[in-house]
Amino acid sequence: MAERDVLETDVLVVGGGPAGLAAAIRFKDLLDEHNKTAQKKVEASVMVVEKAGEFGGHSLSGAVLDPISLRELFPDFKEKGAPVATEVTEDHVYMLTSSGKIPLPIVPPPLQNHGNYVISLNQLVKWLAAQAEARGIDCLAGFPGAEILYEGDRVVGVRTGDKGIDKHGKKKSNFEAGVDLRARVTILAEGARGSLAKQLISRLELDQGKFPQVYSIGVKELWEVPKGRLPKGAVIHTMGYPLDSHTFGGGFIYGFTEERISIGLVVGLDYRDPFLDPHGLFQKLKEHPLVRALLEGGKMVRYGARTISEGGWYSIPRPYADGVLLVGEDAGFLNAMRLKGIHLALKTGMLAAETALEAVVADDTSAAKLKAFEDRVNASYVKRELWKVRNFHQGFKHGLWAGLVHSGLQMFSGGRGLVDPMAPSRGYAEVHKLAEYYGPGASRDRFQRLRADGQLTFDRLTDVYHSGTKHDEDQPTHLHVADPTVCETRCKEEFGNPCEKFCPAAVYEMVPKGDDPKDVRLQINFSNCVHCKTCDVMDPYQIITWVTPEGGGGPRYDDL
Repeated sequence: MAERDVLETDVLVVGGGPAGLAAAIRFKDLLDEHNKTAQKKVEASVMVVEKAGEFGGHSLSGAVLDPISLRELFPDFKEKGAPVATEVTEDHVYMLTSSGKIPLPIVPPPLQNHGNYVISLNQLVKWLAAQAEARGIDCLAGFPGAEILYEGDRVVGVRTGDKGIDKHGKKKSNFEAGVDLRARVTILAEGARGSLAKQLISRLELDQGKFPQVYSIGVKELWEVPKGRLPKGAVIHTMGYPLDSHTFGGGFIYGFTEERISIGLVVGLDYRDPFLDPHGLFQKLKEHPLVRALLEGGKMVRYGARTISEGGWYSIPRPYADGVLLVGEDAGFLNAMRLKGIHLALKTGMLAAETALEAVVADDTSAAKLKAFEDRVNASYVKRELWKVRNFHQGFKHGLWAGLVHSGLQMFSGGRGLVDPMAPSRGYAEVHKLAEYYGPGASRDRFQRLRADGQLTFDRLTDVYHSGTKHDEDQPTHLHVADPTVCETRCKEEFGNPCEKFCPAAVYEMVPKGDDPKDVRLQINFSNCVHCKTCDVMDPYQIITWVTPEGGGGPRYDDL
């Protein structure tokens, strides 16, 4: 067994996104304030670890920022140079048909963005990391949290991933054992479908009595276009085409600068069609006349994909246990109706910091003490906002038109709608088998992938290139398939291998074993992985587990 270094800190934050960095910054600021006025000064440290090679490298969002939490954390955020130069100037919502658009006469209140900002989450996180480092906070990039450390059921820290192991599991000459980071309070801030949070929630049954979390996938490109194509600060949301009426989701187009457009498609990961291809649908969106007119003659410069926690208030697990707190999308704090979660990530990170400091000062990090975090959330605008949309995603369980009716009723009834709570989607279990969806005799050969033109539309490998994704290929795969024979037999016959379709990075591929093309095996091209975690969510047999790869590997989402 490898000897491991042990580092101790009072508060350990796992995940250097907006929630994690807000937690660290707020903790340090509150600690400094406490020591200015308290008779007994407290010596306490906070550390942030991030799996990306640099802070912001794995941070991806649409994104339109509600500045309420950022302003609370930094009242002078503009003067400090926060990257929020593009204020929203106009809002539009369109129902798209295959060749036209129907504008909504009134933009629904949740999609009105006056006072908000079109931003790059990557840039915001880089700025937040600089603010944290300026406070003397230890910010360690390239250190993925690989395993939770327990004493009984108490969380006492995290073990970071080993480095320098080859693809056969043997140590290379540059082997470095992961470090045991021990802490009095651990704050998990990994984002949607956090790998450590997934383990923790299961082990401690933190989701007991809660709805299962439901996810969407967001696929996004950043384009450079001729000046004047879309006003800076313009925000467009779409519904309808290219999604069918049974599939939750919609498009977004944001005027990031006068010459840069953010465009993406969100698709609910509770769809029915086993051949549904989110990346392919996104390419079809760009062929729509509305979008083509904006992008034609431009250049795609960046690509990314990420799952989004959209289950809502009833899907949020108990966000505390002995020695640990869950913040941001690790717990599901996201407003799916508004398509916003950054401000909730910042706020829950700040509330966790307040709770952690109280616990450290009192030398009591028990679940009973840390429950104060949940109390703070319930007393804040986090709950007030999420309570009003608590049945939003569930309302689309029976399709677009029913969902729109439910959304209208919920807006007028404070989130209640016709039934409260409304029965949740079954997520991945909503996917139909081939024979159910396409009829008896349907096979995986029926699927036809969209042909890309290389100008407006792109294949997945081209997009992966533009994500900046890099992994050392001489390492163990970070995508664990419990039984690959299921993929080669049952899944091939029953579902037609949907992993080949739902993965937006061409990671999963069924390749011939020999001369018979129908006799296939699973090939995992893990070096393509953009860390979206769709496979962990959508595999119909739930036998795929995403774990952290060697530190620093993955996408590089500059400006996304």
